[in-house]
Amino acid sequence: MSHKTAKSAYKNLEERLNQFPQGAPPSETLYKILSTLFSEKEAKIVAKLPIKPFTVKKAAKILKMDPVKTENILDELAERAILLDSRDQGVKKYILPPPMAGFFEFSMMRTRSDINQKLLAELYYQYLNVEEDFIKDLFLASETKLGRVYVNEEVLSKDNMVHILDFEKASHIIESSEHIGISTCYCRHKMHHLDQACDAPLDICMTFNNTADSLIRHDHARRVDSSECLELLHQAYEHGLVQCGENVRESPTFICNCCGCCCEALLAAKKFGNLHPVQTTNYLPQLNYESCIDCGNCIEACPIDAISRDDEKIVINEDICLGCGVCVRSCPNHSLSLKRREEEIITPVNSVHRTVLMAIERGKLANLIFENQAFGSHRAMAAVFSAILKLPPIKQLMASKQLKSRYLEKIIKKLA
Repeated sequence: MSHKTAKSAYKNLEERLNQFPQGAPPSETLYKILSTLFSEKEAKIVAKLPIKPFTVKKAAKILKMDPVKTENILDELAERAILLDSRDQGVKKYILPPPMAGFFEFSMMRTRSDINQKLLAELYYQYLNVEEDFIKDLFLASETKLGRVYVNEEVLSKDNMVHILDFEKASHIIESSEHIGISTCYCRHKMHHLDQACDAPLDICMTFNNTADSLIRHDHARRVDSSECLELLHQAYEHGLVQCGENVRESPTFICNCCGCCCEALLAAKKFGNLHPVQTTNYLPQLNYESCIDCGNCIEACPIDAISRDDEKIVINEDICLGCGVCVRSCPNHSLSLKRREEEIITPVNSVHRTVLMAIERGKLANLIFENQAFGSHRAMAAVFSAILKLPPIKQLMASKQLKSRYLEKIIKKLA
């Protein structure tokens, strides 16, 4: 009977996670992961919490618990990076992040003794690398992508540096962030427990602003200033790592420095490249065949195998190329350079904009707005509707149909 009760608790938690655009397809492996990270009691509690930021008062009302006891539970979950905590205009708020980028990664972003990280690594590998449903859902289930690639700024020409936009530069994100945290790379840490890790730098995962502040306060990241973070970015360039961050223009929460052998995003790009699991940069490499010495360094350097040799000629597959610039850095004869893509890549403005787009494309907009007070406040609702009204007409129509909202339809028609 207790087994059935426990399974019910984790099933409720799984269903809670899947109300959000970024979900976690159910499987026995997922339930093992959740039972490793959450006690049965915690699973029952977290399954009832709002997905968007909430206060102790709101959580206590939902859980029907004393506010002091509620805050103690929430603080314990934040201490383990299950929840993130921050202050908004002096009010303490919590948020349940999605599994990825979120509490899956946070569980491996430092060495810990309170959980079995080797077991978790094995479970994550099974769930993400073997079963694949989670990876397909995460990277391929919507046109709008969770993550995007930053170009290697050190290989850009002077002309490109003049025309590159601030949000396209990892250096700008670093220099403009209020808080910067550095943690252990989840992907390589996971592979280390499986004896499959490469020798790329480990302590190089970057988080920013409120996410960084929460992780720093709870010892899941160490605080650094922008100059040290820029040094780590240069180190990542030297090791041929690709910068993958949150797919937004304003205030991204993370930049990962990814290798092609351990990191989930690049492994997905290798396997499903034509489906574009990660949003590319606005650049493509071009090869000067006259000066090329045919050394093959670019083939070796490309982290997703987008460069190959065909009939003794080096060929770049532009359909899957990320535009990261790693190959350009590897060329000893400067025969590779970056050119601007003809079609500009559209990047969501902020996390609300991206989340709304993903919710529309996955048919989950109603869940996002109405489910369990996820967007219960007027302020949050206004942010969602504001994001919808900035969308192209076809996306607005999809949103209106999903909500079956005459109110939204009238607003859209009025503005049109």
